Amino acid sequence: QVHVVESGGGLVQPGGSLRLSCTASGFTVSTYTVTWYRRTPGKARELVAVIHAPGSSTVYGDSVTGRFIISRDNVKNTVYLEMNSLKVEDTGVYYCDARDPITLYAYWGQGTQVTVTS
Repeated sequence: QVHVVESGGGLVQPGGSLRLSCTASGFTVSTYTVTWYRRTPGKARELVAVIHAPGSSTVYGDSVTGRFIISRDNVKNTVYLEMNSLKVEDTGVYYCDARDPITLYAYWGQGTQVTVTS
């Protein structure tokens, strides 16, 4: 079965850290461009970070630059989002989009909730 699954979300205090995982099944994630998005009630979907394929160039949203790191583990077929210095405004549901760079076909997961609160 071809799909992606996000995990690693949770409840954390401001200033804390979390690592999200986007694990692919049925395809090789290193050949797909993977984007992390987040969705917050009342706000538009926000691009958080991208890791491109081919290659591994990365792009970050302005609000997370310097705090978040996107990376890929080809052995585990997983893309990670390391989130540091978390802020209340980072709260939301985080989704990963794995997109074939040629066909542009994409796989989405169900998302993982991140809540930053004191």
